[in-house]
This record gives sequence, C-alpha cells and structure tokens, in this order.
Amino acid sequence: MDILRNYSFIIVALGTIILAMATGIIGSISVLKGKSLIGDAIGHSTYPGIVIAFMLSMEKSPIILLFGAAFAGAISFFLIDIISNNSKIDLDATLAIVLSSFFGLGMVLKSFIQGNPDYAGVSQSGLKNYIFGQASYIMKNDVKIIFIVSIFSILMLIAFYKEIKVYVFDEVYAKTIGINPGLMNTVILIATMLLITTGLKLVGAILISSMLIVPAITALQWTDRFHIMLIIAGVSGGISACIGTYISTAYDGMSTGSTIILIMSFISLLSMLVGPRGIRKMIVRKKYD
Repeated sequence: MDILRNYSFIIVALGTIILAMATGIIGSISVLKGKSLIGDAIGHSTYPGIVIAFMLSMEKSPIILLFGAAFAGAISFFLIDIISNNSKIDLDATLAIVLSSFFGLGMVLKSFIQGNPDYAGVSQSGLKNYIFGQASYIMKNDVKIIFIVSIFSILMLIAFYKEIKVYVFDEVYAKTIGINPGLMNTVILIATMLLITTGLKLVGAILISSMLIVPAITALQWTDRFHIMLIIAGVSGGISACIGTYISTAYDGMSTGSTIILIMSFISLLSMLVGPRGIRKMIVRKKYD
C-alpha cells in the first residue's frame, strides 16, 4: 500500500493512465476503419524526426523533439496515403515500406551523430529512450502535457462524433449526406498524431501503436456498439496502465511501458476467451451451423 502513496508512482500512474485511456478511445476509430497498423507506421516514423530535431537544435528540449516527431509522422502518413492511393501496392506493403524506411533512417542518423565530432560536446543521452520509452522518469510537467493533449484529442472526437460515427461505418453514405471524409480523416490523424508524439517518452516508438490497437481489440470482444466500444477501450487502457505501473514500481528492473503493454495484451486475450463476441461465440456458432 506504501506504493500507492509514493509520489513518483502517483505521477507516473497519472501520466500513463490518462494517455492509455485517450489512445484506447482514439485508436478504436482506426481499428474500426481497418487502418490499425497506420498507428504503428507513424509511431516508428517519428524517430528520425526526433533525431533530426536534435541535430538542428543541438539540444534535447522535449518540445522541439516532439515537434520533430510530429513532423516526421505527418510526412510518413502522407507518403502512405499517396503510395496506397496512386499505385498498385496494397496498404499493408506500403505500411511496411514506410515503417522500415523511416525507422531505419532514424537509426542511421543516431549512429551518425554518435560518431560525429560536431556533436561530441552535446549530450545525446536520452535519445534512445524515445525508442523504448522511459515512463518511470516522467515529471509533473510531462503529466500536464499528456493531460492537455489527451483532453484536446477527446474534445476533437466529441466535436465531430456524429460525423465520425457515420464515416467509420459507411463512408459512401457519409459522402451522400454531405460529410467530408477527408476532413474526418484529418481530424482522426491529428488526434492520433498528438497522442503518438506525446506518448513516445512513456512507451517509445516501438510500443506506442499497441496502446492504440490493443484496448480497441479488447472492446470489440464485448460490444458492437460504437459509443460503448469507446468507453470499454478507454477503461481497459486505463486499468492496464494502472496495474502495469504498479507492478513495474513494485519490482525493480521492470520497464513500465512494456509491463503496461503486457497487461493490455493479457486483458485482450482474456476478453477473446470469455467475451460475448470473442472466441467462445465463434465456437458456439460453428457448433450449431
């Protein structure tokens, strides 16, 4: 119980819970649209932006680095959109190309600055944390940023809730009633990008996509109603973050971000087994077919 009163635990738990709830809600939209891996591609693509921002500014200001991450993520998204819509390459292949290319570029640039004398006098420690995350070291100001970004992303969803709901389930019908699919796509992209760039410090470029996808998969095992799915995704994400943060605090040497993702995955697998829309339903259906 002493852990629950520990200041560091409270700060880290608040940050991870708020982020996990917001990513679970916003990520559900991409999952329903069949574009869940776009978050993975954007997450990996942010790393070269972080390194380039460091190279240009010669400092590790979190705001500057996150602007670089957002810029690189936006470029990767537009590349994915251009390639998938103007070539015979399908979306999965496009995502793989962009993801590996951008992340590879980030690793090359990181190696370059490590061996370059021009950057010898500048501290490079901490850049690696944006790959795997370092949630246990977030500060009160980080939590404030996470809270503001998460609230802004959710408010965007609320403002366009009716339009997004129609767009998600029937894009053709959405067009016929005057809803602009491009605008809805942009709203979802902005909300996703903001959460990805904010969450890099917590879980890193590699695992941030899991925060967007796994809670949504969990929610789909329990309901097919849009608003209930969003609630379940947010709640399961928050619970996973709370449990994961507690475990990683209680046991030394455990990564907070990775532990949170493991708890999320466990809850998702459990939901697949016992949820009313999970594996059990499929087995019963096959039995009586």
